[in-house]
Amino acid sequence: MKIYRRLCIAVIAVFIALAALLNILIINKADTDSGAYRVEAKRLADDINETGSYDLADYPHLTAVVTDGDLYRSDEHYLIIEADGTLYRVEYTVVRDRHILLYINCVLAVLLVLICGLLLYIRKSIIMPFGRLNSVPQELARGNLAVPIPEEKSRFFGKFTWGVNLLRESIEDSRKKELSMQRDKKLLLLSLSHDIKTPLSAIKLNAKALAKGLYSDAEKRREAAESINSRADEIESFVSQITKAASEDFMSFEVVQGEEFLSHILERISARYADQLAERGTEFSVGHFDDCLLSCDPDRLAECLQNLVENAIKYGDGRQIALSFDKIDGCELITVSNTGCTLEENELPQIFDSFHRGANANKAQGNGLGLFICKRLMGLMGGEVYAEIKSGCFSITLVVKLA
Repeated sequence: MKIYRRLCIAVIAVFIALAALLNILIINKADTDSGAYRVEAKRLADDINETGSYDLADYPHLTAVVTDGDLYRSDEHYLIIEADGTLYRVEYTVVRDRHILLYINCVLAVLLVLICGLLLYIRKSIIMPFGRLNSVPQELARGNLAVPIPEEKSRFFGKFTWGVNLLRESIEDSRKKELSMQRDKKLLLLSLSHDIKTPLSAIKLNAKALAKGLYSDAEKRREAAESINSRADEIESFVSQITKAASEDFMSFEVVQGEEFLSHILERISARYADQLAERGTEFSVGHFDDCLLSCDPDRLAECLQNLVENAIKYGDGRQIALSFDKIDGCELITVSNTGCTLEENELPQIFDSFHRGANANKAQGNGLGLFICKRLMGLMGGEVYAEIKSGCFSITLVVKLA
């Protein structure tokens, strides 16, 4: 706020200085008369030469004609003329048009008022609301979700504060969901671990009995073995539940199904990556396609394509990334390919699993979620995604339904 106040003072000071300079220039220019008094002085000299007399009333710009005393001393504007062999000091007035100066100063005053009004408007509508919101991101980053966010009706910050409120609500909902999920998983694990103890105890008892030869009858030994197998099946079922709980969705996905032209999606991808890849020296090509209306969430589909291009940048050799297109059974196929594939064929079935990273990901940063997110989003949009390796190129295809 202090910097803005200083800026306002500097702007107004510069404006006033320029206005003063303009006034000085206008006044100085006004002091230089048009020269009418020179014409009248020449007429006066002609009259004296011809008639030997003159009538000062005939010369409106001349105020006095002096012949005696020191001709060169006067407080008035004057010039010296010679007529009939005598020197005359002719005094004159400078006519100044004060109306022009008044008009210009009125215009300058109006401009000054407008500038002050604009600066006050910027202060009220932009600077002050921004100052009130300045600490909100820091508080949210620290986890203080109760930080008050002032409502702003300003066209500049109204939507921003609404978005920050949505962000806070989203963070709060995510935190609640995470706590609820952690609590439910902990209760489930505790319950399952307790349930496992019963069949495990039975297995241990039967195993000890068999080891000590307590069952002399073959039928008893068979029943003990079957009991161990049955209890083992119970434990396997519990382990499956634990595995399922551990691999449950840890991310929530929301899809707003709509319609969007393929060309609009590709424009977003090209705008984001064309220049970046050109700087890297990577050839980025978008193949021929027939523009069509896709049934999808435009933002989510663009997110999927961005994930695929990011993977191509990260795991390719940097020579070429290409987008190609095809149509089949009422679906648009969008394929992202990159050269320099080092992924093994046998790893393809696992690449869409969460947190899975291929053997070629040793030197690349990541968490193994990009393709998992793509698969989930495409499934929610009624589409599909699959990968293949051909001639040293890695390709992933999004299958999007046509609208």
